[in-house]
Amino acid sequence: MAQIIPFFSPAARQSRACAQETLIAGFATHRRSQEDVFWLKENAELLNILECTEADVAADALQPLQQFYDGAARHISFFRQYYRFILSICLDLEDLGLPGQTGAQLAGWVSKQGLAQAELSDLQRAEARRLLARRGIDLIDDGLDDRLRGFISNPQTFAIPNKKAAYELTHIVFYLSEYGRRDPDLPEAALTSLEFAGLVAFLDQNADLLAEICIALRFAGQQPPAAWEAWLDRQVSAYMLAKGEFYGHQDAYHEYFVVNWLMLTSGRPAFRQAVPMGGVHVSAQQGGSILRSLSEAVFDAGMARNSWSAVKARAEAVLSEEEHGLLTAAERSCARFAGFFEGFARAGSAGAA
Repeated sequence: MAQIIPFFSPAARQSRACAQETLIAGFATHRRSQEDVFWLKENAELLNILECTEADVAADALQPLQQFYDGAARHISFFRQYYRFILSICLDLEDLGLPGQTGAQLAGWVSKQGLAQAELSDLQRAEARRLLARRGIDLIDDGLDDRLRGFISNPQTFAIPNKKAAYELTHIVFYLSEYGRRDPDLPEAALTSLEFAGLVAFLDQNADLLAEICIALRFAGQQPPAAWEAWLDRQVSAYMLAKGEFYGHQDAYHEYFVVNWLMLTSGRPAFRQAVPMGGVHVSAQQGGSILRSLSEAVFDAGMARNSWSAVKARAEAVLSEEEHGLLTAAERSCARFAGFFEGFARAGSAGAA
């Protein structure tokens, strides 16, 4: 039986520093092998959150990653398709206090190899540019920022369920803002895109995506809707961390990371559960989405679905009382709900004259 650490129990209280140290050790040595791309992803994400929130990490806490750091040059040479993960880990380790110059050496090698120029995606080139710039190497890509802002300045793209596009939206804001260190200079349409994507995530009760959207809004100098962050504040207290129950399958670690990241960014208590030693399995509350029910009601409305008022009664008729409460909360959460619904409804027909 899994050993579940109870939330807020006096016996399980643990300082944030201790929780961070245990997380670093657990993800570095007890969940996956260093040759697994998911090991790279998990550790890069954890260290990135610690670095961009300016966490005070003790030197000893980084020791579980010393071996990887020492062998990073060989690792990146062989696994060059994962160069962004490897370089990110090394840069963050150094910026968190691990002694060494490996990050600058790897950044120079990546630049000379032209790995960023081999990327097809503007998003990946933007990430590579940010990583290289951290060690003073400029990646010239004329028009990149304009293309990124152009993509995120089409709110209708984000008014319909499309997780891939929504995550690209948040990461573009992360890179343009240097993870909250500078003004990303977003057009008003891009801010609308963030709100529309947030409404989809809220209706879907997708804490992972909604947390990223709230962080991106904050990095853009905006205050996320209070209802969204209040729900996420409740979610962060409901994670279950099971000791020794990770067997290589996907779990809710990423959601746990980004929701806690939002807590740190918004000045709320973070890492509220004690973190057990070893290969921790992270579980999250599931369910609650009304996205499917709402989408079906809108589709069934046919050509009459061009406005929220025309579909509202039909949608409410198919929802339970709890689901209706979520829909009402979403409608009240931001002033742009009616405009969001125009895109969500997708009225008309491709075959219409």
